[in-house]
Amino acid sequence: MSQIKTEDELILFEKEIKEFWTKFKRICGSEQINQTLGLRESLKESIKALSEKWSKKLKEGDLMLDKIQEFQNEILQQNQTIEEKQEHLTEMISKRRHEEEQKRDFIDCIRELKEELARKKEIMSAKNKATKERLERLSKSKELFEERLGLEIRRIHDEQLQFIFRYIDHQDPEKPYMFTLHINEQGEYEVTSSSPPLDCIEELQLKVRETNNFAAFVANIRKAFTALSYK
Repeated sequence: MSQIKTEDELILFEKEIKEFWTKFKRICGSEQINQTLGLRESLKESIKALSEKWSKKLKEGDLMLDKIQEFQNEILQQNQTIEEKQEHLTEMISKRRHEEEQKRDFIDCIRELKEELARKKEIMSAKNKATKERLERLSKSKELFEERLGLEIRRIHDEQLQFIFRYIDHQDPEKPYMFTLHINEQGEYEVTSSSPPLDCIEELQLKVRETNNFAAFVANIRKAFTALSYK
């Protein structure tokens, strides 16, 4: 029903347009109509030319927008690449700093080890020197002890010295009385064995460590063995 009403209205509108056009031609005349039609055609051509011009401008604008968008995409991609390179560079710098720190720590550790080794060498050298000097003193005293005290000194295993006394027991002059001595890690005299055992060996050992008088130490041990032989 609504569609039929609309068609009737269109027919009525077209009829009114025709009537208006007929009256307009009667009033204005053909010349004015022709002028109006010419103006209309000229206007249409101007509008067409302007439309083409603006259409061209719009196309150029679209191309420009595409170029701008493409340029923006390139800038975005370049920025992303730059950020990635900066992150990689930061990681490399951090890694290099860490390696430099490790290198410094390693150098410090080596220096400390060298200093510790030098100190130990110095201490060992001093101990070896003291040991050598004591052994030299023992060697120099060997002949004196053998001649006056009937003493024989032997070098046995583990850098130990064995002291053997004779001429102590009057009933058996060749009977051996002996003790074994070495120098410990602290550079001190230490008796490791005694035959026969002496109760005073610890006391004599402490005394020789205090006085460093080795000859008196050996003489006192011989006296202790002599006293023991009378029992």
